[in-house]
Amino acid sequence: MYQASMRRGLTVAAIAALAVLSACATPEPEPTPAPPAPPPAPPPAVSLNQDVAQAASIYVAFMREAGSIQAGFPTAESIQAALRKGAAYEPAQLSRGLIAYGSILALQSPDFVNGVRSFAADPDQRRTVINRIIADPAYAATLPGAEAAAGLIATTIGADSAAMRVIADAVEGDAYTIQERNDPRRRWATTHITNRDSRLEGVKTLSAARMLPSADESARLFAAANSGSGLNTSGGRLPPPFTPAMVNSLAIAALAALGAGGDEYRANTEALTVESNSEFCLNMSKLMLFQCLAASRPSYEDMFCVGRHVARDLSQCTAQALAPAGSPQVSLAAAPPIAADAAVASQNAVQSGPN
Repeated sequence: MYQASMRRGLTVAAIAALAVLSACATPEPEPTPAPPAPPPAPPPAVSLNQDVAQAASIYVAFMREAGSIQAGFPTAESIQAALRKGAAYEPAQLSRGLIAYGSILALQSPDFVNGVRSFAADPDQRRTVINRIIADPAYAATLPGAEAAAGLIATTIGADSAAMRVIADAVEGDAYTIQERNDPRRRWATTHITNRDSRLEGVKTLSAARMLPSADESARLFAAANSGSGLNTSGGRLPPPFTPAMVNSLAIAALAALGAGGDEYRANTEALTVESNSEFCLNMSKLMLFQCLAASRPSYEDMFCVGRHVARDLSQCTAQALAPAGSPQVSLAAAPPIAADAAVASQNAVQSGPN
């Protein structure tokens, strides 16, 4: 009996000891939850390099200067001044500037920028779209908002074309008016130019000189390209088909919208500013200007050369760069010049093509 009591006492003591130990034991820690996955990195910002802005500034600054030519020349020297002003462009640079400017105009379209950037959130998709544009610039013209961007380009550069056409009509018309007997300018306007050869060589020199970008204009265009605002543009929608120049402008803008138009992508954007049709038009214009001046003798014929092969050709070349592919192209020598020898020269230029 005594032993049974002892066993019961030991059992009770063991249970009590276990209870004490349990109370003192450290509880097992709760498992730590896994940290939430970090949010995906935002896509790169819109980025267009300074070279494109500088090229565009060359076009904008030259067209502004050429747009200041006015008919009603009071002296023979004022005709020569207009000739020098309008001839002071290198065709390849002006063509590149037109395309570069078009790309910056496209970046002013929220529809296009937002449409293109919808492909930028996923890094793999972004890289695929970039590669497709680089391989085939026409792919950019199929992206959302392309018609809105093309409308901005066509409206803005189309206004430049229209302004030069107004100047051409006025200057060419004045070349006829100045020959009338009741025009007091007739006396000097019908006198033969004494320095014909040197003024032609001067125009050729101006035509080959490298054009320098405008610092102020470059800064303004660079800021507008990367912010998507600042140029106060407006325009409707232009449906395809698009010209090669328009396609290249859209491609540069699409790369920029994807964050692939910055300094590390200069080689791609530079290549896209080159377009042979636009350059050929401007080169042909210069060839015919040289031919016109070679045949011109009195000042009123030089006046005609300014109207026809500076103002009108600039109007037509900019318009043709934007006209839908397959539309009829306007001949640069469609209307007859004033003088018979100038007419022969222009026809020879059209038949022979650029050297």
